Amino acid sequence: MKNFKLLIYTFSILGLTLTSCDPSVEATGANDSSSVTYLPLITLTGDTSIELDCDATSYTDPGAEASAGGQEIELFTDISGTYYGSSTIDGPDVYSVSYSAFNEDDIPATAFREVLWPPCTGDFVTSIAGTYTCSMTRTPGYSTEDIGPIFIKDLGNGVYGISDAIGGWYEHEYGYGPDYAATGMTVTANDIAANDFTYTDVVEVGAFEGALSMTSFSVDPAAKTITFSVSWDVGYVWDITLTQI
Repeated sequence: MKNFKLLIYTFSILGLTLTSCDPSVEATGANDSSSVTYLPLITLTGDTSIELDCDATSYTDPGAEASAGGQEIELFTDISGTYYGSSTIDGPDVYSVSYSAFNEDDIPATAFREVLWPPCTGDFVTSIAGTYTCSMTRTPGYSTEDIGPIFIKDLGNGVYGISDAIGGWYEHEYGYGPDYAATGMTVTANDIAANDFTYTDVVEVGAFEGALSMTSFSVDPAAKTITFSVSWDVGYVWDITLTQI
């Protein structure tokens, strides 16, 4: 019986979807007698994936409902920005909204929603924000092209944040996901037309860590491209060209 209860816990953690009404399982009490426990269910309101307009000014989540045995139970909501780290949906990024609930026996249930808030396209005169595809050469290594998307977000006061300073090499090209993106790199546009930018950040290459620094950064307004190079202290250099979508 104890092994059976452990199996139910495992299925719940993996987000097992049950189609029966008010699903329940047999649980073992402290005195080893059997009792019925109702598994928690989470029902999303609206779609599991939402895309906002780039010029949206705010976001209101449709929410979700949690229940066990037909009775409403407490729902917990957590928001995480993939590239820029905000715990509220307050600007361009890809957000994961997670909903969780526990029944009276602390058996969990989880559900997720993705919210995409893309950056608006900059004009390369007053702004370099936007969504880009990436072509690159890694030394030593090889070249690749047309991967992404890569976001450049206007952080205010002429500062722009790059969603992945190695152009999606591990996240998109290798398929490792955003945990391996080099987030946190910023550049300051002193004069876009004059290609006058400041870049002094040193960031980690996601879960691989190490120190990544930018060594050059320039734009081509006519081609709507950004070219930059970054150097990783483990011995790799990336020469990257971003093309605005």
